[in-house]
Amino acid sequence: MELDAYYADFEKNFWNITDLGFWKLERQQVFKEPGYDSWTAFAHGDWDESIRLLEAGRADMLDYHRKIAEHGFVAARVRVVEEPISAYLQWELNALRVRDECGGGVRVVRPAQITRFETDGPLPEIYTLGPHVMYEAVYDEEGVLDSVVRYLDRGLIARCQRFVADLYEMGEPLGRYFARQVAPLPPPGPQRQG
Repeated sequence: MELDAYYADFEKNFWNITDLGFWKLERQQVFKEPGYDSWTAFAHGDWDESIRLLEAGRADMLDYHRKIAEHGFVAARVRVVEEPISAYLQWELNALRVRDECGGGVRVVRPAQITRFETDGPLPEIYTLGPHVMYEAVYDEEGVLDSVVRYLDRGLIARCQRFVADLYEMGEPLGRYFARQVAPLPPPGPQRQG
């Protein structure tokens, strides 16, 4: 799907989740997120502003996860983290920490926990929205979201949702991982824009 069609499709499907919830698996270690103010500040080397913007978005994030709770479903994600932590991932883990603290559960898994599933390459970036739809994110060579593949096969969606939920159960709570491995890191410098 092209991005405009995807964004509309996602919004419609997300707020119609009635069971199984939203489960996301994030595998890649580097992305670019143009248009996201905090990422832009990070990419230009303004770490303090990047973190300030993440904190400034906390109230909206709380409202977002309150709305999810009112709709009666769970929104959870699994983040695969390779060490040493990339500069991008250092930024993203700060963003995910805010999300986690606002009600969007995040767990960290290490590559050793998923090696047996990656015999044909890295796991895909997938997310399930209830039992009806799943998306696989497709990124360009720069790490910018380019398009998505939408899946409607309920059997496939159920298996993938269970897989991500199982990884979540074996993962480490983000808060604990963050305090130990991310909080002590010095701010990263400006990032190459390609």
